[in-house]
Amino acid sequence: MNGFYRRYCEAKGVTPDDIKTNDDLEKIPIIPDTTFKQHPSGKDFAYWIAGIFTGDLPKIVVKSANPTFDDVINAFNAAGLKVAYSTGTSGRHSVIPRDKRTFYSFQYAMTKMRLGLVDELGADHSLSLFPRPTKTNLYAGQVMEWQYQSYKDHHCALDVGISADQALRAMTGQDQNESMSQSAKEQMCKVFKNGIAWLERYENTADTVMIFAPPAIFSSFMDALERIGKRFDCGERGTVLTGGGWKTRENERIAADGFRKRIEEMLGIPETHCIDGYGMVEMNAGIITCPEGHYYHLPYTSLRPLVLDESLTPIGYNEWGRFAFLDALAGSYPGFIITGDRVRMFEHCPICDREGPVLDTVIERAPSEEVRGCAEEVRRALEDDG
Repeated sequence: MNGFYRRYCEAKGVTPDDIKTNDDLEKIPIIPDTTFKQHPSGKDFAYWIAGIFTGDLPKIVVKSANPTFDDVINAFNAAGLKVAYSTGTSGRHSVIPRDKRTFYSFQYAMTKMRLGLVDELGADHSLSLFPRPTKTNLYAGQVMEWQYQSYKDHHCALDVGISADQALRAMTGQDQNESMSQSAKEQMCKVFKNGIAWLERYENTADTVMIFAPPAIFSSFMDALERIGKRFDCGERGTVLTGGGWKTRENERIAADGFRKRIEEMLGIPETHCIDGYGMVEMNAGIITCPEGHYYHLPYTSLRPLVLDESLTPIGYNEWGRFAFLDALAGSYPGFIITGDRVRMFEHCPICDREGPVLDTVIERAPSEEVRGCAEEVRRALEDDG
């Protein structure tokens, strides 16, 4: 079903017969998230996607003789798949091929998880500062597809097409020429103007509103409000759900508690209505914070979370290490993954009484050296598949 991952398991000396109980799950060979960045270009990229896909592919037609990154992905998606990629902060996009079953299982599980923490679907209307799903293959856009069926008035303020090249230039700082930076500045001014107008529409109503945004963009949105001397008093009618981290604007990061206080100052939304999400294109889970303590609650019914030490061996609770997971919903690619994040996991939330493990309120980037040997083994398995 998946040739490269089978060879990787064989190299590790692990077979399906070795996995018989829950305790055996940690024997499953895990691969670094960099695996999904090791793709070639042109038509070879299409063969690479086929190589990491689990199952039988439909007929894929790449029409161009020299296809772009997006041309190849569009060809797979036209055949009924949901291939998405990350923003490319590292300089390379992570690419994940989901079949419809994996994608819709992910959407369902994410919604169920979130409803246990915040009444996300109880809001009347929503404003998104993420890209429109129909205009990009970015995971940050695709993951928001469900919103259009969930709210009376869902407004996407960032209503522009975003190609892979545009995302990569923005994330790596390559897009520095004056004309493009001016164009981007004008586009963001339009986004913020649309967002402000949308909030004003419901300013003097009893309607409840949800705002979805990456924290860096939402911080800039609040800067725009401050420049024009505008405040809103949404109170408990409003909820903010951020996600995606600060990316290339890490130097502008505001501590989480200070960020929530600023939201309350500018929009009148209390801290208990400020939720943050943690996730990645490789994972079929929406990990969000509880309103009471802002710890990241893990969906333990579909995700087996692990914390690894420097030798990539699982360690217990309350210890800092590299985050990894076994994703039961990843039916179309190997979802047993070592991430690039450093976390601490607790068996239970220190603040609220919800069941299941949580990640600490702080998530950091981990050093890359620890996974180099593992990454080399994966590279060999992928090359053998070619």
